[in-house]
Amino acid sequence: MRVIKYIGSKRALLGAILGVVESLPARSVLDMFSGTSRVGHALKGAGYRVVANDHNAYAHTLATCYVQADLEDVRRDAGALIAEFNGLAGKPGYFTKTFCEDSRFFQPKNGARVDAIRDELERKGLPPELKAVLLVSLMEAADRVDSTTGLQMAYLKEWAPRAHNDIELRMPNVLPRARHGKGQATCLEAEQAAATPVDVAYIDPPYNQHSYLANYHIWETLVRWDKPEAYGVACKRVDVRERKSTFNSRPKFLAAFKDMIAAVKAKFLVVSFNNEGFLSQQDAEEVLGARGKVLTLTHDFKRYVGAQIGIYNPQGEKVGKVSHLRNKEFLYVVTPQEFEFAPDAAPKQAALFA
Repeated sequence: MRVIKYIGSKRALLGAILGVVESLPARSVLDMFSGTSRVGHALKGAGYRVVANDHNAYAHTLATCYVQADLEDVRRDAGALIAEFNGLAGKPGYFTKTFCEDSRFFQPKNGARVDAIRDELERKGLPPELKAVLLVSLMEAADRVDSTTGLQMAYLKEWAPRAHNDIELRMPNVLPRARHGKGQATCLEAEQAAATPVDVAYIDPPYNQHSYLANYHIWETLVRWDKPEAYGVACKRVDVRERKSTFNSRPKFLAAFKDMIAAVKAKFLVVSFNNEGFLSQQDAEEVLGARGKVLTLTHDFKRYVGAQIGIYNPQGEKVGKVSHLRNKEFLYVVTPQEFEFAPDAAPKQAALFA
């Protein structure tokens, strides 16, 4: 599955997550902070009925495409529309001015194509699942020709080579319906989503002060198509300043995490966190221990690409040193005290989604 560039992506951890879930007596899984829906997509492919939740509109759209929509329902119409949209000429508008002229995230030729395609997509009034597939196709096409390191907090001083390519829509990797039932995409706050009746809750909360809305504000604007007022060098949406999550606040995180864990209705919990976050391993195990037996699995990974490159100021000058290049990712598996957990060392499905 090829998805947009995304900090916190669980691509490298996907096999371990699938192995854990496959070792539990489960038919349904809640992905409470779904992001790109990479995990939800893999779980759907493994046969689970998945509920993918995220409070950001772009993430909800990704979940509608990759978890809720089924290939047999959208393939024909989506294919025809992608071919039609690939034939549209560019027509510069809000996207071009904001993200190609006032900032330099995309070449103007590609911005004009995004404007034309997105306007036509809105005009057609498509059913929600089909619209989500087309929006994801456009989002991923734009991601293939952007000029960033993977975050939309800034763009590169010089154009990335890929930015010179012509934008081209492709069919997203939509899956057939899972054998355990049709998936669902929800757009709720975590505390509300926690009450979803499922067998397993997979929980991967934000771990620091940087909001995903700020990091991926262009995708939020592309999906909402509300053409908001923008601010700063990166032309972020003005509502980035107001739409704050308690999970991005160090003083508020622990209480919010406790409340969320207490509200989860699932019998089994799989919680992903890393050693750069607001919560220490000891604190995490203490909170989760109130729900049952906790097993902690540790994995070592490279940090995101920006950390490999270094720290630069807006003038492109290197101004700081990176403290470390690797992270520890923790998977906390929470089960009832009487349950004997035996993780599958070689999950059958993992290789299909890596």
